[in-house]
Amino acid sequence: MSAVTNQGRISHKATPAEAQNEFAASLKNAIDGLNRTQLESDKKTNALANGEINDLHDVMITAQKASVTLNTAVELQKKAIDAYNEIIRMQV
Repeated sequence: MSAVTNQGRISHKATPAEAQNEFAASLKNAIDGLNRTQLESDKKTNALANGEINDLHDVMITAQKASVTLNTAVELQKKAIDAYNEIIRMQV
């Protein structure tokens, strides 16, 4: 099943299994990215505390990036749960 998009390219219509696998892969990549950001922040914070680095600004920026990333993930989780609950409430 192929469809022509408005830009003239042919796109493949994914099966439900393919869509589920793509979504799972995207979710796993996002969680891995979040984990990497948190680990990098922890590593720099520990290095600063041990006197291995002196760049406080870099440590604070990394910590803030980790915080924003975590807050974004939490908000996305809330939205996904709200969407799921809304679907469950639908009458078919």
